[in-house]
Amino acid sequence: DDPEWSNFTKYFAQNFENFGLKKLMSTSYAPNSKPKGIPYQPALFELEDEQFDETKTQSNGKIFTLTRDISGDKRIDVDDLEWSYLEGDGDFRSDEIKALRDEADIIITNPPFSLFKQFLAWLIEAQKQFVMVGNQNAITYKEVFPLIKGNKMWLGKGFHRSMAHFYTPYVPHSKWIEQEGDNIVRVAGVQWFTNLEHGRRHEPLALMTKADNLKFSKHKEVRGAEYKNYDNYDAIDVPFTDAIPSDHDGVMGVPITFLTKYSPEQFEIIGASDNGAVDEMLKLPHFKKHNEPYIQGKKQYKRIFIRSRKDS
Repeated sequence: DDPEWSNFTKYFAQNFENFGLKKLMSTSYAPNSKPKGIPYQPALFELEDEQFDETKTQSNGKIFTLTRDISGDKRIDVDDLEWSYLEGDGDFRSDEIKALRDEADIIITNPPFSLFKQFLAWLIEAQKQFVMVGNQNAITYKEVFPLIKGNKMWLGKGFHRSMAHFYTPYVPHSKWIEQEGDNIVRVAGVQWFTNLEHGRRHEPLALMTKADNLKFSKHKEVRGAEYKNYDNYDAIDVPFTDAIPSDHDGVMGVPITFLTKYSPEQFEIIGASDNGAVDEMLKLPHFKKHNEPYIQGKKQYKRIFIRSRKDS
């Protein structure tokens, strides 16, 4: 995010003292390195600064740092941000940005979704704590799911119904305009990914028994019906997180959005249908395909396989 308008930067700058921060660093990506067609106009603070450079404003990224009170108001906040041009374009894979990564304790950002796997590997390589925004489909990527299964990464909280709303100066170039004139875009299927602990992930789900779900569930697909078995996995299909039966003894396939309610003390993650990321013992050998779950010959959406901890 460009630090001069990023709400990430503003939020931590304004709460610098409240959070007991020692240093805030925020970098941007050079305009010339971004996709073509995105307009760029240097901010007024940059144009009026003696270090303004007509070439660097296009070809170099910028770094904003916050460590001290420079305004003289006896507090450290957004008015005390200092900036300079980076040596390079600000690509996270550059040695310059890697050095900043290695200096940091926690990295918080909204990385390009198309580079999510590479960015995650970049974080894991440095063994850093992080909070980042990503597409929920990344949950079952072969590079991502083992971290979730191994309890090394999990989902955060904050996006109701996995729907995110972002402020952006590039609304005319976005296909996800929420409302004309507000500079707000809406993006579906978005989650927080993190390895920072938070209490909500340890709250157990309140669940009904299988019999009560079949009788009282609000979902017509469950109420008065039955829990169907997969053709290719030794597990039952649970199409909604709130329909997980509390008394089922075996493996269950649940929506990937289950992970927003997942408590590691309540459930064990067995695997995922995507890419066949599941133990061979769970696969039914008479069915050749195991990259997606099937029920009565019909392919279903990707599933996470879980089991109640009481049975493990």
